[in-house]
Amino acid sequence: MKTRLDNILRAAVEFKASDIHITTGVPPIMRIHGGLKRYGKEVLSPEDTEEIAKVVIHEQMENVLHDKGEVDLSYEVSGAARFRVNVYQQRGSIAIAFRVVPTKIPALEDLNMPQVLKKIVKKPQGLILVTGPTGSGKTTTLASMIDYMNKMMSKHIITLEDPIEYLHGHGNCIIDQREIGHDTKSFAAGLRAALRQDPDVILVGELRDLETISTAITAAETGHLVYATLHTSSATSTIDRIIDLFPPSQQSQIRTQLASVLVSVISQRLFPTANGSGRIAATEIMLNNAAVANLIRNQKIEQIMNVIQTSRAQGMHTLESSIHSLLQRGMITMETVQPYLQEKVFEDGKI
Repeated sequence: MKTRLDNILRAAVEFKASDIHITTGVPPIMRIHGGLKRYGKEVLSPEDTEEIAKVVIHEQMENVLHDKGEVDLSYEVSGAARFRVNVYQQRGSIAIAFRVVPTKIPALEDLNMPQVLKKIVKKPQGLILVTGPTGSGKTTTLASMIDYMNKMMSKHIITLEDPIEYLHGHGNCIIDQREIGHDTKSFAAGLRAALRQDPDVILVGELRDLETISTAITAAETGHLVYATLHTSSATSTIDRIIDLFPPSQQSQIRTQLASVLVSVISQRLFPTANGSGRIAATEIMLNNAAVANLIRNQKIEQIMNVIQTSRAQGMHTLESSIHSLLQRGMITMETVQPYLQEKVFEDGKI
């Protein structure tokens, strides 16, 4: 069964799939450039999916799957790629979702990331948030930023990931990667411990709860550069989400802290390219300047978008302006991005 699974995953890499779904009643399903396509005609049985799960699950993780109904881990096919894996129970059988993690970390330029990100990573301390829906490339963007630091700077970087996806070698930086569930119990526990491990930079795979967010803000206040992700769609919704997680009695203090430590919010979405060869990111960049900090402190989050729109010279831009740029360069099509644009200046597919 391992050989069969590895062949499926190798094919997925060749087809440039982002995800592979193993579930009963259908053949393996691959997500290629955003769309779902079947691989082969052989329908998977419950016995098949259970046998495949046994290939990828470590023995100590079987009890977690049984108790919780799902488990996260990583899997590697030699010479092909690493995969982030979620094994879960559904309708009395096992299903598995594989996310392809390429072995090579792409450069920021390869991801169509704005040049301002190279300035952001040079900040000595603060909080940098990369946001977007599931599957929008947040992990890859963070990996590219860390890889850039590894080549250009000399830092001690600690990452907390669930699971570890991209593998970083030691370059100019020392990079220690810790996996939740194996190397530390939780993001919050790993983050608290990281403060005693002499890091310059801490990467938190996801800000999932109040304790983790609170500790991340404290880490940024105490002289560390903290990277993290959130499942939010814009800079303003990101700030609102963080503040709203705290009890009303603490929100005034959190606004003050966030206004002080926040460096940038980088929101992104992936769209199919016009030539059908892959996907490309459209981004929204918010930098925390004096105007933004003042709006955060004074509960005027809704006005931050105005600052972003009028601060292009500083490196800020909205998601909509990024989409406009990609359309003008012929890199994406109007059909794929129309739902994300305001209905006002479009005629016959032109801006």
